[in-house]
Amino acid sequence: MEVAQAIWEHPLAQFFLVLFATLIGIYLLNRSVHQFFQRTNFIEVRKEKTLESMIKSLLRYTATIGLILYGLSFIVDDFGKVLAGAGIVGIIVGFGAQSLIRDLLSGIFLIYEKQLHKGDFITVNNTFNGTVEDIGLRFLKVREWSGKLLTISNGEVKQIQNYNIDRMRVIERAVISYRENPEEIFSLLEEVCGHLNHQLDHTLKKDLHNQIIEPFQVFGITTLNASFRGHEYTVTGLVDDLHYWEASKIARKVLAQTLFNKGIRQAEEHHLLNNDEIPLSNPNKSR
Repeated sequence: MEVAQAIWEHPLAQFFLVLFATLIGIYLLNRSVHQFFQRTNFIEVRKEKTLESMIKSLLRYTATIGLILYGLSFIVDDFGKVLAGAGIVGIIVGFGAQSLIRDLLSGIFLIYEKQLHKGDFITVNNTFNGTVEDIGLRFLKVREWSGKLLTISNGEVKQIQNYNIDRMRVIERAVISYRENPEEIFSLLEEVCGHLNHQLDHTLKKDLHNQIIEPFQVFGITTLNASFRGHEYTVTGLVDDLHYWEASKIARKVLAQTLFNKGIRQAEEHHLLNNDEIPLSNPNKSR
């Protein structure tokens, strides 16, 4: 009994006991938070995941800081008084923690101002592109298309382009040969848009009355001289941000297949060889 009491009174034993209790507490709290968001649906899934990630990050940092202060209380005599009147030490620590504080504040504002959510596809500082995997109090984690995971300090995030804020506009362009009749191309593209509006109805952005805000339509000829190769025609449609990639891929496929089936010549690069024009894509083919 005396041995057990002696062990319990040892500061190291008390610290490890508190550490163990803290780890168990964090695990249970994280699990409770996850289950809470799993069972509720009062906000959309992306916002739930973002809020869950932030709460878990806050719990980790709070527990870590608490453990550090608790450990120092065993080492430093009258730690409470020292902490209250830190003076010059506090100033030194403050300067050293400037980047930490900046990251924490930036992380809070990223969430508070709703600049992004977990699962959004974003561009950071006009340099990094990818899907948001985690939003912490200090770091933003972005998964690139290649699979590489980028970890960026929140304080380093200067500019965010978010492709998942409520709506996205699909913009597909086709450069058609000068030799094709623009009136026929317009008619054909209108048929393509009608087909897309039927096939991609579930992706189109709708208002509160379930009416399509902006269907797929022919925007017009956007360039008369696209790199000296032909006229550039543009098709647009306003879709829900969650379906942007699906709608874009299908729109490109339908557009390309329709032009091919109708024998419409798209612009090609040519070069001259012995006064003959030969497509650059097949330079060995002769007349």
